Amino acid sequence: MGLRAALRRAAVARPGVLLVARPGGTAVRLAAEAEVRRRGWPQVAAPAAANLLVVAGDGAGEDGWVEAVWRQVPAPRARVTLPAPSSVAARLDAGAALLTQEPVPSAPHAPADPTDLADLADLHAAERVMADRADDRDGLRLDVLHLPLGPALADWPCGLVLDTALQGDVVQRADVRCLPVPEGTQPYWNEPWLRALRGRAVTRDEAARRRCAAHLDSLGRFLAVSGWPAAAASARRLRDGVVAGAAPDPGPFVRRVSRSRTLRWLTAGLGPLPSSRAHELGVTGPALVADGDALDRVHVWLDDVVRSAADFGDLRPLSRTEAQGPRGRVDRAQPPSAALLLALEQLLPGAEFAAARLIVASLDPDVDELAPASRAARG
Repeated sequence: MGLRAALRRAAVARPGVLLVARPGGTAVRLAAEAEVRRRGWPQVAAPAAANLLVVAGDGAGEDGWVEAVWRQVPAPRARVTLPAPSSVAARLDAGAALLTQEPVPSAPHAPADPTDLADLADLHAAERVMADRADDRDGLRLDVLHLPLGPALADWPCGLVLDTALQGDVVQRADVRCLPVPEGTQPYWNEPWLRALRGRAVTRDEAARRRCAAHLDSLGRFLAVSGWPAAAASARRLRDGVVAGAAPDPGPFVRRVSRSRTLRWLTAGLGPLPSSRAHELGVTGPALVADGDALDRVHVWLDDVVRSAADFGDLRPLSRTEAQGPRGRVDRAQPPSAALLLALEQLLPGAEFAAARLIVASLDPDVDELAPASRAARG
């Protein structure tokens, strides 16, 4: 038993962490990512590679997707829920301790219930009708696969689900669906501007830091999806420094990304959204300013990172008229991300699967903005 315990401790000394976030859990997710990085624990992209499932945010509403992810994590495994940023370190310690414990022998499987077998037969029948046939854009007759994307994909907007119809590797249709946002949620990224709209004192430094960190978070997601993990890690380290109150220089990172010919070759021309169409959809933020494709939207984020960093330390009060949050104006009845979700449904049909993920990352909608309390705060 001593040798087995020693081998078990060695195997989980640096547990593979699968971090998933519930709607409303942005602040907790950021704290968890920073703590996991500080400990040197690898953050994995799939349940099969994980030992420790970390769920950021308190549960509310449908949570079956978390259980589905948990069932795919192999032993030895542990699961922790992080309700608040202050709980992150202690709960990660508890999760690591659970991994070193001997597993409790599972009870023998009970005989199969005929009702369960009937349900399984119905499920198989449902899977068979998921794939039908239709002509593709080249006139070939191919299967159409109905595939939901999210909410637990790596580098995916929290709470977003896309119900897609794929023909080959081409998206034929994409319907947006969002997980319920807990009552009373204030969108973390928009919070300084919403507070200013309610007449509270907010400094320009606070707003600049939140905007800068939001764009670096989006850039980290986009660069990871595009296959540039080193640059994604740089974006996230800068983001964590900004959130922690430091004043890192984003200049070298911005120059490196903006001058990348490979990134331009991979992403130029994807998801074009001209400003005229963006106006019709109600888009008010970087996607409107970009007046172009996914790469143009990334360049707007990069420019905003530099401009925001220039305002660090500015203690002048933020005016109530300065309501331009990271994704658009927060003083309107429609939250900025609602327009971005509409844009997604129009931009994705006809895109190849890999390109579709890049388009999603280039808009990076924030489902937390759809919370009823957030809409009420905007008036």
